[in-house]
Amino acid sequence: MPWDPAQYLKFFDHRLRPAIDLLNRIDLADPAEICDLGTGAGNVTRHLRARWPNAHIVGVDESGAMLGKAAEIPGIDWQRADLATWQPQRAVDLVYSNAALHWVGDHARLFPALLGMLAPGGVLAVQMPRMFTAPTHRLVAEAARRGPWRARLESLLRPPPVAEPGFYYDLLAPRTAAVDIWETEYLHVLAGDDPVKEWLKGSWLAPFLAALDEPQRSDFEAYYARLVAQVYPLRPDGRTLLPFRRLFIVASVSSSSPDPPETTGRAGPGGDSGG
Repeated sequence: MPWDPAQYLKFFDHRLRPAIDLLNRIDLADPAEICDLGTGAGNVTRHLRARWPNAHIVGVDESGAMLGKAAEIPGIDWQRADLATWQPQRAVDLVYSNAALHWVGDHARLFPALLGMLAPGGVLAVQMPRMFTAPTHRLVAEAARRGPWRARLESLLRPPPVAEPGFYYDLLAPRTAAVDIWETEYLHVLAGDDPVKEWLKGSWLAPFLAALDEPQRSDFEAYYARLVAQVYPLRPDGRTLLPFRRLFIVASVSSSSPDPPETTGRAGPGGDSGG
């Protein structure tokens, strides 16, 4: 998956808000070990550092480009690794992941494995978008299936990578001391030309564009822009409204030494897809 930090950070203020909302729901006084799993450009990791300045913080990401940008922030142990297989060197008090785990498949295996990284009393805090049946994401698939680029793009289509909230509750509740799950739909007020396309270009649309050569790349991008602009039109003041739903999970394990968590469960959302 190719990442462009500049493109992703075009909407930094909007993307930061759910990360801070997740951070504010974590009840830990002085964690010693923190992992930011899917740290990206480090713009959220700096807030973890500000809240817990005494902690050893590891920022993990698969993208060298994103970590290159993140490296500008001092005092963090940056590590490039596959999010699906990374393991900490010691038990972690907080595994924090903002808008990253929808890129990783097999959540029935992944989430118990993340709980297994926690020290007694530790917390798993996760935020993932749940927009995969919304027009923003559905129209990517529609655009991919139309036009001369179909043969190059259809193999990139995947089922929604994030399940219903109940799936995560059923998976986590038997393995934790407490679990808090909620959804928030943000109404982002966006400025500029084709802002919804530009938003998706920094995430879900990126692998589709990367799979094409010119002129098909520009043609496909323009086609998707036309489709999505019909659903998210300019308002009379020149702004565009983008409703965006996100799923939040904060789960804490017992302060006593837990039994090793099970690693099997009913099948989770399929595919290593993303948004």
